Amino acid sequence: MEFFRSLSTFTALLVFLLSCFSFSSTDAFDALDPNGNITIKWDVISWTPDGYVAVVTMFNFQQYRHIQAPGWTLGWTWAKKEVIWNMMGAQTTEQGDCSKFKGNIPHCCKKDPTVVDLLPGTPYNLQIANCCKGGVINSWGQDPETAVSSFQVSVGAAGTTNKTVRVPKNFTLKAPGPGYTCGPAKIVKPTKFVTNDGRRATQAMMTWNVTCTYSQFLAQKTPTCCVSLSSFYNDTIVPCPTCTCGCQKNGTQHGNCVDQDEPHLASVVSGLGKNNYAPLVQCTSHMCPIRIHWHVKLNYKEYWRVKVTITNFNYNMNYTQWNLVVQHPNFDNLTQLFSFHYKSLTPYGAINDTAMLWGMKFYNDLLMQAGPLGNVQSELLFRKDLSTFTFEKGWAFPRRVYFNGDNCVMPPPDSYPYMPNAGNIWKVSSLKLVVTLMLSTLLFFALV
Repeated sequence: MEFFRSLSTFTALLVFLLSCFSFSSTDAFDALDPNGNITIKWDVISWTPDGYVAVVTMFNFQQYRHIQAPGWTLGWTWAKKEVIWNMMGAQTTEQGDCSKFKGNIPHCCKKDPTVVDLLPGTPYNLQIANCCKGGVINSWGQDPETAVSSFQVSVGAAGTTNKTVRVPKNFTLKAPGPGYTCGPAKIVKPTKFVTNDGRRATQAMMTWNVTCTYSQFLAQKTPTCCVSLSSFYNDTIVPCPTCTCGCQKNGTQHGNCVDQDEPHLASVVSGLGKNNYAPLVQCTSHMCPIRIHWHVKLNYKEYWRVKVTITNFNYNMNYTQWNLVVQHPNFDNLTQLFSFHYKSLTPYGAINDTAMLWGMKFYNDLLMQAGPLGNVQSELLFRKDLSTFTFEKGWAFPRRVYFNGDNCVMPPPDSYPYMPNAGNIWKVSSLKLVVTLMLSTLLFFALV
């Protein structure tokens, strides 16, 4: 018996250590999107007297992590003394020192240029396909057609053949803040371009790829979202854990948060500007920019219903093209969904327990800043699988929740709303019966 006790203790400790190891050392790996990454492809499409013209395309192969306003920022370091003569579909943020050039002045002479996307409404003669969206790129799971961004760059003082061209190095990607780590450029098989009629194919002179992966721990020091829970069978509302995303600073009126009852709230918020990457959150116990509330609403004979509410506590951000990923074993029997789009994710092959939800275009795909309009909600109707369905032990609550690709903090399992046991139900029913009889008796004597 002592052997088995020791063995079980050792096994539990081993599982704990392995979970800690995987949490810290594989922080760029997402179990729900194991192949997700942003791939940057450079296609040299023609040579020039002193360099080449290339089309740079960014593919967001992440299922549910998109790039929102103010958009992506791409940087690199030239291998030699290259300059950028001109660009279409994007621009560098600085020109650099081009004083040695006479006559034609390059677009950028910096050794380490930083490139941003052009804004919508850019003149057509400065555009190319898939450009000019303000750096916003959708996730592959939501819309593959808008999960691409491109620009064209004319490079000078560079090689003019496959053997003399040197690929750039030290790629960086901000989307819009930190979080992405890019690997070295790798020369690959040249890309082929097929004409619209499909009768002819051309190919790039040279192609190289750069792969960038995301880590939530590099993106921010604290979580960005949390989950609260409630149910029809228990009056307890389980809030987000205290100080999930930070704690309020004592004795400061305009410290790290804003009180919603602040008399000058409108002037404080309006002076900051929207879509600022640094959050300015409403003062709450959890201090998170985003809260997801999961409410087990109703129980039917063959179905059960859940209400999901996403609340924005960030005064600095309107979340465009937001998405929510929820893991729950009953998603294999999701019957109906209201006012949200739905896509099944199957990171574990045949197991269908993960869903991606996002808003409908022009209806609720924009999650407004903190305030009366800063929330979106939907209801989900599940069909019961009698072999697994139960309201006991927190089964009705999600296993994992992501908002815009970031893992949200769940309450501790021992705080979940619990099913009243038979004794408690009998006590409540008996009390209701006694109160009803007493009221009926009083009413009878009052009428007599």
